[in-house]
Amino acid sequence: MQREKFSSRLGFLLISAGCAIGLGNVWRFPFITGKYGGAAFVLLYLVFLLILGLPIMVMEFSVGRASQRSVAASFDALEPAGSKWHLHKYTSIAGNILLMMFYTTVGGWMLLYCGKMLFGEFEQKNTEQVKEIFAQMQADPLVMGLAMVVVVTLCFVICSFGLKNGVEKITKVMMLCLLGIMVVLAVHSMTLSGAAEGLEFYLLPDFSKLTENGIFNAIFDAMGQAFFTLSIGMGSIAIFGSYIDKKHALTSEAVRVTVLDTSVALIAGLIIFPACFTFGIQPDSGPNLIFVTLPNVFAAIPGGRIWGFLFFVFLLFAALSTVIAVFENIISCWMDMLGWSRKKAVLVSWGLILVLSVPCVLGFNLLSGFQPLGAGSTIMDLEDFLVSNNVLPLGSLVYLMFCTSRYGWGWNNFLAEANTGKGLRFPRWIRVYVTYILPVIVLLIFIQGYLAKFFPQLFGAG
Repeated sequence: MQREKFSSRLGFLLISAGCAIGLGNVWRFPFITGKYGGAAFVLLYLVFLLILGLPIMVMEFSVGRASQRSVAASFDALEPAGSKWHLHKYTSIAGNILLMMFYTTVGGWMLLYCGKMLFGEFEQKNTEQVKEIFAQMQADPLVMGLAMVVVVTLCFVICSFGLKNGVEKITKVMMLCLLGIMVVLAVHSMTLSGAAEGLEFYLLPDFSKLTENGIFNAIFDAMGQAFFTLSIGMGSIAIFGSYIDKKHALTSEAVRVTVLDTSVALIAGLIIFPACFTFGIQPDSGPNLIFVTLPNVFAAIPGGRIWGFLFFVFLLFAALSTVIAVFENIISCWMDMLGWSRKKAVLVSWGLILVLSVPCVLGFNLLSGFQPLGAGSTIMDLEDFLVSNNVLPLGSLVYLMFCTSRYGWGWNNFLAEANTGKGLRFPRWIRVYVTYILPVIVLLIFIQGYLAKFFPQLFGAG
């Protein structure tokens, strides 16, 4: 069967970026940047994005385009006879499903917050009252469950129309709206009284700030953020390589996707830090920054209901773009591996994700007593840990070894595919780095994730 292709290069770039752009860009990036003092951490993050994330993204795109298959069949098509690289498909499919088991719940939060902001639920509320609204939402399994069902159903309906008429058409509009809303919000933030102080914190490096919470903590967090922000390692990027033609070299495409992804993260900082300094908010407030602190800020400014609504629509679009992209990967896996029609793959996946997302919803209320990673942890924390600290780094290690080892697809085959078409070439001289050094760095990120989770005392402030 002929592989469906994107109708335009713009569609490929926006959808691939939509997969990478997620709540990690606009939720985790600002508060982790705030934790390490702003601009100095941003520079560190950008360096690691270039040397860690970009090469692996090129490899994922290459495996997808060369095989013309999803991760369910791409290794089967390219691996040497008798090898077992194809076993990675099971880890990748499980990782994509695990990600959606909690990501759809967070998408539901964004949907609910759009409504709460639009209808003025946060107006004339102090920080403690906003925190209580968030806690009440999490404590209500019916409300959270319905929001999750809406997100899952909406995104699978979009995927049911196919690549061009569903995924590409809707995601292009959504991503362009997301970028437009971000620019409007950033311009508005520049008009706030604390904008100059916020921009100084965000854009003028002070490297002494990196040491306040430990220089090695800053380095590992910058490496982790650069690594995880691109969603590499579990085939959710490779699928879009299989949908693109061979007119353009894949390093160029990966650079463009990375620039789009990074631009969203950086603009999110332009929106948030001026607001923090205007209203005396600690820029390292953590996850509460989005769900507790900022709603309080929007409630206190003229026209805050509209600005707050636009902000959470932007967050919702960031979440939905990732959900649609990962759903497309899951659907394609069933089609490639089991020979199902798109309609059957959509229906089965819809039912599967709905059922498997329920534990995450209940983990904040009816199953809150189950704390799998220690006191205060939730089912979402466990699911996130399995994906972020296991599937993504280990999956990236597989792609690295597959594309550089003579026992896998091999360096020459990878390089030929990556450099087919016009554009930036993947450099041949980088072979030693991606073969021997980058895998060690990825392994260190994997080990550090476990140490930070289970032995946090090792990572105290310096």
